[in-house]
Amino acid sequence: MRVSRIGIVGVPLDLGAGRRGVDMGPSAIRVARLNERLAALGYEVADFGNVPVDQAEEAPVGREQARYLPQIANTCRRLAERVGEILEAGRFPVALGGDHSIAVGTIAAAARRLKERGGKLGVIWIDAHADMNTPETSPSGNVHGMPLAAAVGMGPEELAGLAGFQPMVEAGNVALVGIRDVDLLEKPHVKQSGVKAFTMRDIDERGMRAVMEEAIAVAGNGTAGVHVSLDIDVVDPDVAPGVGTPVRGGLTYREAHLAMEMVCDAGVMVSLETVEVNPVMDVSNRTAALAAELVMSAMGKRIL
Repeated sequence: MRVSRIGIVGVPLDLGAGRRGVDMGPSAIRVARLNERLAALGYEVADFGNVPVDQAEEAPVGREQARYLPQIANTCRRLAERVGEILEAGRFPVALGGDHSIAVGTIAAAARRLKERGGKLGVIWIDAHADMNTPETSPSGNVHGMPLAAAVGMGPEELAGLAGFQPMVEAGNVALVGIRDVDLLEKPHVKQSGVKAFTMRDIDERGMRAVMEEAIAVAGNGTAGVHVSLDIDVVDPDVAPGVGTPVRGGLTYREAHLAMEMVCDAGVMVSLETVEVNPVMDVSNRTAALAAELVMSAMGKRIL
């Protein structure tokens, strides 16, 4: 859904991740000149700064099955409020993570706004991981492996209930794209929930164009808009080394851009986030620059 005004918000959160550093992701993406480049596409860009985030050094870990859950839920609540304000102002929200647990806040705001208008939200989740663990199945207790489960009504009430209704997104309107690293106890959640999962094997066999056509159809079926959640670790670590949880065998540079270009062409996107850029692991800010480039493709940048 083409809009002329964009609202950017950073979420420097790394409490949900096992490896520190993704809290610097929003700054790294801004350093890659995202704001200026979006303005060059013709958008009016407003940067709303960063959502306040608790620091690990001052926050209790809490229960090991869901580490820092209260602090993460509070951050997601603040993000939902900020994204809601951006939407209310007629701007398109672009959230910069931070670890992937921030998606609960972005989705809560987008889903709530559409519900108020009698519609519902679809989600395209582009990621190396399914992020459908719950505290009972997670081998690490890291909450960044749980946000999609929360969005479809599974897992901790602090996250799943953030929008004020459950599920925030119907599982049948969720497309998972690019997964290749799914935990053993998480697999039944993916298979039985009703989400449509496209693994890297699907992309290898069918090609990115066919996969994205179906993913867009799934997320857009009967919905009033689609949220796109882009975890930069979906891209192969040879191309995107600066991520918290790299997994070999990911998308190529061009496959990632094609996915974003097709989402833009579909005209259904109502909100976007890119997450898990870790400058500590990066080389010359390459991964943050890629994240900025992919946002640009999602927002309409073309080769010709």
